[in-house]
Amino acid sequence: MEITDVAAVEQIRAGSTEIFRVLVERHSRAVFRLAYRMTGNQQDAEDTVQETFLRAYRQLHHFDGRSAFSTWIYRIGANCAIDLLRGRKKREADGVDLLERQPAHEPSPERLTASSQVARMLGPALDELSETERAAFVMRHYEGLCIEEIGRVLGVQPNAAKHSVFRAVQKLRRALEPAMGMAR
Repeated sequence: MEITDVAAVEQIRAGSTEIFRVLVERHSRAVFRLAYRMTGNQQDAEDTVQETFLRAYRQLHHFDGRSAFSTWIYRIGANCAIDLLRGRKKREADGVDLLERQPAHEPSPERLTASSQVARMLGPALDELSETERAAFVMRHYEGLCIEEIGRVLGVQPNAAKHSVFRAVQKLRRALEPAMGMAR
């Protein structure tokens, strides 16, 4: 019988720390997908996943079970990715040369399929979004989360989450408009 997330959390709190591995295995792929789509970089996504689960382990006493564990870990993951993006922007503003923008040695499946002009334009267009807009857009359009879930992950009201998705879509439409005109 498979252990539930809540049962795993209770066992960890009771001292069975090795069960945390179950939570990592169960949720790391989803956190990676979110982080990769937010950061646009495989190494950054891997770092974000590690930081996410490190923070989650340290803050497990804050998990109260009012929301699903997946929502809680997504929120931590989104915040870790946002922190990384903010740090990157600060370093870029300070003129630091970032090696993390270099492509991975082996292309991921997402990179292999991203060969069209729209895909080439999407990365820079996503970079122009605020961290919150980007997180909301990725969760809605890549991960398929509902607006209420996005609001819970970002710690905002559903209307604010909906507005962030809307603003992101509008900005991306404007940025991708030249490529869309060529496709017609």
